[in-house]
Amino acid sequence: MELARNLKVECVSRLQPGPALCMGPSDSLGEAVARMRRGRVGCVLVCEGPRLVGIFTERDLLRRALAPGSSLESPLSECMTPKPKTVQFDDSIWTAVRLMEEGGYRHLPVVDKSGRPTGVLSVKKIVHYVVEHFPSTIYCLPPDPNVYPLRPEGA
Repeated sequence: MELARNLKVECVSRLQPGPALCMGPSDSLGEAVARMRRGRVGCVLVCEGPRLVGIFTERDLLRRALAPGSSLESPLSECMTPKPKTVQFDDSIWTAVRLMEEGGYRHLPVVDKSGRPTGVLSVKKIVHYVVEHFPSTIYCLPPDPNVYPLRPEGA
């Protein structure tokens, strides 16, 4: 199938990952939420100097930051996901899809060869790529490919 081949051949750079919004581990959750809202993004990368140490996502906000006893004044280090999986610009889209599927992630940090964050790849970018480049494959799929009608439909 052409879609599977393209996902293995095309690089993450083709998807034009969004910018990396970086914050420090001691910055507050409230600051991170405000920055995410201003940037209209679903995550911020948590860095100590040039080194990526974590990611804080909308899911972290809902599961950890808004938990009873938590405060938006708490540092990001308390609610972030530490040591996130990453991809590089020259990794295949297939690699990114596999990591997202295995981990249940909607965002992957994109790092350069030395591990410094350079962007963020969202599942939304991947979906847009697939729909844009393979519309007939996507639009012609039945809701459940394993279910067949009992009798012919139509007139």
